[in-house]
Amino acid sequence: MLTKEIQSNLSKPAVLERLYRQNPSAFKSAFLEIYAEIKSQEAAQIWHERLTYTPEDLAWGHSKDWAFFGIWLLVAAFFMQFPDIFGISPDVYFPRNASLIVVTGMGALFVFQQQLRFATIWPALIALLFSILYMNVVPMYIQGDIFALVCIHVPIFLWIFVGYIYVGGANPAGPKGIEFLRFHGDLLVMTAVIALACGLFSALTINLFHLIQWDIEKYYFQYGVVSLLPVIPVLAGFLVQKNPQLVSKISPLIARIFTPLVFVTLLLFLAATPFSGKDLFHDREYLFVFNGVLVGVMALLLFSLSEITKKSVSPFYQYVLVGLAILALIDNGLALSAIVFRLAEFGISPNRLAVLGSNFLMMGHVAWVTKKLIAFVRAKQEISSVENSMTLFLPYYGAWAALVAFLFPLVF
Repeated sequence: MLTKEIQSNLSKPAVLERLYRQNPSAFKSAFLEIYAEIKSQEAAQIWHERLTYTPEDLAWGHSKDWAFFGIWLLVAAFFMQFPDIFGISPDVYFPRNASLIVVTGMGALFVFQQQLRFATIWPALIALLFSILYMNVVPMYIQGDIFALVCIHVPIFLWIFVGYIYVGGANPAGPKGIEFLRFHGDLLVMTAVIALACGLFSALTINLFHLIQWDIEKYYFQYGVVSLLPVIPVLAGFLVQKNPQLVSKISPLIARIFTPLVFVTLLLFLAATPFSGKDLFHDREYLFVFNGVLVGVMALLLFSLSEITKKSVSPFYQYVLVGLAILALIDNGLALSAIVFRLAEFGISPNRLAVLGSNFLMMGHVAWVTKKLIAFVRAKQEISSVENSMTLFLPYYGAWAALVAFLFPLVF
């Protein structure tokens, strides 16, 4: 683990610097975890001051960082305007490529920031190039549910490779993977803030020009907003990594507020379901919403768990998380039984099979996390066991996404 590497190399500045540059956020988390044991050593004190120093001003990066963003802005704008330039239908182009543009930008950001070499990133590069070719050739011949499944699962498959790049070419399911999960919460918060600011700016700009009777709305959105959309999450990721203090307190606050609320809401929802008159086994739309709730609860659970591993929290909050995990298991069990029933009743379909596999994975994941969480709450296991359980299934999600995206069109 990274903590052991830090402890064993305290007298080797070059090794510590290399470990830090590979993944600064993971290094900081691991170092602060063991600082109480090594704080008597001068090297540890120096590193502690370096890692805990909070600058008064925001870090805006260097000129090379903004050169990267300038290049990415031009590249993203070109590919977002690709349909207009080459006369391609937007309905054909964007479902296949919009998510790939964003994924490419995030991967490029991490490669640039960590200065990763080709020997490290080549698996991710091959996966990306293959996916781009696949999305723009093979799906042209498929329609309906299969096409929707491909468009959903290819980005999931690629996002696991983004995690591989984020942790410096290591296994996302390894010790550094927890930092990748934590990054998601901070990224969502920062992206939402930037998107809100852009929305307010757009409203102000359009209304100002309306005052002088210039109707710029069509061109503003077609060429401005559309071109900039893929840049927003990349800019958010850059700001989060350069200024972790910006959202380091907001994300845990959101988790602390909404986890108990979601626990109570889900408990009431499950209790009221038998009296609602809705049939989970025959109502397709209701089952779809039910699975959506499950995915949302899973995301909140993993996000909340990733926050409690950063520092100690109250026993009450720990028990709320255990309760939420158990409710997620019950929710998953109901959804899984409904899907199996529909398979037996109505036969095999691509959608049913894809959801069945996803639910099996989530069921196993939540069960494993719940087991480790209960052991941690009862003080029988270290917090690292909870962290490992959270990242353990990431490669399996990627493998299932690849199976659905690349094999289902051949089978169905």
